[in-house]
This record gives sequence, C-alpha cells and structure tokens, in this order.
Amino acid sequence: MWRVRDRATIEALRRSRRRVRRGPITVTFASVPTPRPQVAYAIGRKAGGAVVRNRLRRRLRAIVAELGPTLPVGAYLLSGTAEATNLSFDELRTVVGQAMQAIHSERRR
Repeated sequence: MWRVRDRATIEALRRSRRRVRRGPITVTFASVPTPRPQVAYAIGRKAGGAVVRNRLRRRLRAIVAELGPTLPVGAYLLSGTAEATNLSFDELRTVVGQAMQAIHSERRR
C-alpha cells in the first residue's frame, strides 16, 4: 500500500464524485494510473485530540493493510468522524469493509 503524496492524486480525490459513506466512515475513490493502490487518511479535529486522531488513523491503516490485496488500483481517501473513535476494532473493520465493498460495486456499474 502506498501513501498518496503527489498533488495530482490529491486533486483527483478532491474532484472525485465517487464517494460512499457507511456510518462514521467515508471512502472516496479516484481512478489514477498507479502500480498499486494509494491511500490517504483524513481525520478532522472534531474527532478528538491528536492522540485520538492518530489512534484512529493507525487502526484504519491496519484495516486497509488487511484489505490491500483485494483493492483495485486507484487512489482512496478514508475519512472518519468522531463516532468512529468509539467503535471497537472489529466494528470499525466491518464498517470499512462495507464501505470498500460499496465503492467497488458502484465502480462496476
């Protein structure tokens, strides 16, 4: 899994209309030519202090690492709200899995 670092990919994610929200998690997908999936994370200050936001980001990274082999090539932006910090790891994994599955099924249409 690569992190999104270049401005063009960030702009593509910003312009993308391919978004799916499942509970406190939003996944945005942009089709960009990359050899591997790229992932970025956006956790706002409303989610809590730096410790809380970083914990959520680490948990999301671990979940995406599990899903990595099944993700199609492209750029993903995972956003979490304050409610996501209250979920257990298994609940968060389920919500992220549902969102990723929905973004993939939407992509096939």
